[in-house]
Amino acid sequence: MKISRLLAGVGVVAVGALVLSGCGNPYQSEIVEGTEINVAYNEGFMAFNSSSSAGNNTANSNIKYLTDSASSWGYYNNTPEWVKNTDFGSYEKTSDDPLTVDYKITADAVWSDGVPIDEADMLMHWAAMSSNVAGGWAPASTAGWNLITKTPEVDDKEITLVYDKPFVDWELQSPLGVSAHGTYALAYPDEYADVQAAWDTYKDSGDEGDFTKYSDAAKKFATGAKEKVVKAIQDGDEEVLTALATAWNDAYVYTTMPDSPAAFLTAGQYNLEETKEDEYTTIVANPLFTWGPSPKYERITVRAIGDSTTALQALQSGELDIWSGQPTADILQLAQGIDTAEVQQGVQASHEHVDLTVNNGGPFDPATYGGDEEKASNVRLAFLKTIPRQEIVDKIIVPLQADAEVRNTDLVSAEDPVRYPILADSNGSADFAEVDIEGAKALLADAGVTGPIEVGFWYPEGNVRRGQEYELIAASAAKAGFQLVDESEPNWVFTDPSQEPINSHDATIFAWSQTSLAVGGSDQIYACYDDPSLKGGNYNGYCNQEVTDLLLELNVTADADKQTELLKQAEAAIWADNVTIPIFQFPGLTVSSEEVTGVKAMALSPDYFWNFWEWAPADAAAE
Repeated sequence: MKISRLLAGVGVVAVGALVLSGCGNPYQSEIVEGTEINVAYNEGFMAFNSSSSAGNNTANSNIKYLTDSASSWGYYNNTPEWVKNTDFGSYEKTSDDPLTVDYKITADAVWSDGVPIDEADMLMHWAAMSSNVAGGWAPASTAGWNLITKTPEVDDKEITLVYDKPFVDWELQSPLGVSAHGTYALAYPDEYADVQAAWDTYKDSGDEGDFTKYSDAAKKFATGAKEKVVKAIQDGDEEVLTALATAWNDAYVYTTMPDSPAAFLTAGQYNLEETKEDEYTTIVANPLFTWGPSPKYERITVRAIGDSTTALQALQSGELDIWSGQPTADILQLAQGIDTAEVQQGVQASHEHVDLTVNNGGPFDPATYGGDEEKASNVRLAFLKTIPRQEIVDKIIVPLQADAEVRNTDLVSAEDPVRYPILADSNGSADFAEVDIEGAKALLADAGVTGPIEVGFWYPEGNVRRGQEYELIAASAAKAGFQLVDESEPNWVFTDPSQEPINSHDATIFAWSQTSLAVGGSDQIYACYDDPSLKGGNYNGYCNQEVTDLLLELNVTADADKQTELLKQAEAAIWADNVTIPIFQFPGLTVSSEEVTGVKAMALSPDYFWNFWEWAPADAAAE
């Protein structure tokens, strides 16, 4: 698209010059004109609203982080430790009873169409995330937000959040997501017609004057749109809220560039320029960005490369600059053999697990056995007994990380030196230390369930390591009478409640990627949800009220000893229900070309993307 290329080449300098004359602490662009970096992730971008259930995917979050993280209240560095983003705004806890937190945007921050980021955007984010506003919003997680039942008070670029209970992870909340006026435009495209026409003209011409006309039209539209969003939330206008929620849930889901610019408004260092399904997503320097650290590259292309060998061959040939993925032993050896690359190893805060779906009419659903919960649980237990966790770790992970062990907890990381051994020793995981085919057969026989028992098993298509795991699991499970059916596909459809309110797969294997050091939030995976649109990450229909209550109490518990006790009880109850089993903590491998500097591996998601503004061409850094 001519638009972004022109803005990156000319607009960066022009906007920077304007800021120099009007700001006491001037922003100076450090973009090296004409530079582009190619990086890779093992999956492609699918949705721009990563806060929604449909967009809750690491590949999407990576792009969103690159484009919008400058407009958040903080981020984790690779220590990891929480770093406040004072360049964008400030937050302050003003009361403990009730817990009250004030947020203020202090930067002259704007969306990529020039519209100011303000209180309307923050208020809409609360409405979307809290589950306390009508309309059918489908957030990926309501953790903490659901404790804010009172409509927040807003002022000029300010919002005040008042919690019903003292949420333990309050400091990690960031009340900003996609734009309010953009979401309104997607909900009411007819009202956006003048802006759309101006955008179309600019897209075709690439003329800077046409961008100004587009931006002016967007600002004029936004004034009324933001007022309508705020009014609808404050008045509880269900008609408008439903339209907004539908757009928020669905209109940001795309794998090719949408016609409406409202669907890709950004709030940081980069703008979305182009995306092609399962191939690549390109972002380009945002000329309107004037707050926070300046990136160095004019353009970043994130390529979707599921095959690690292909990725490293591309890096070796100079077609790729940074890669991190799910390696095998062969991949590590290949990476270490690239003379022009830096290899960083470590342990990631992500863990592989298998979930069993309990509400889809399949072999693990009580409804299949006339509502017999015990029989269904025993069938699940039989299947879990066949999963060769130690074999998977020994054959696939140990060659990458010599000291790798099977992970034995659901709720805390194996890297937690205090809580991990407490939970692992008491949760019943010892019963799954070895594969027990005879025990599995006995459980099935006692339940009167005869084979072969067909199990639809999903893993992300094209993921080599998970393909290997699937083969090992299928071979082992077959010995007990389970016949696995390969239902792999690349698009993670089961995570989108608008497409699959009930997961059609009987078993799934993927990883939970830890994005923070939060204590709470596990209720978003393991709690009961009557409304499918609010299921968060509970994709397998699991519901145990005791677990739900324990995890909800954890969210509002500050005492460390009490937190451990709640985690211990919830962990044991989850294992007793036979609905999920962890396998291993991810070994980390980040490989970067000698042509780029500033690449630093990170245990938490977003992995190596966390400091993208520090990446620089090696020749430029040398100068």
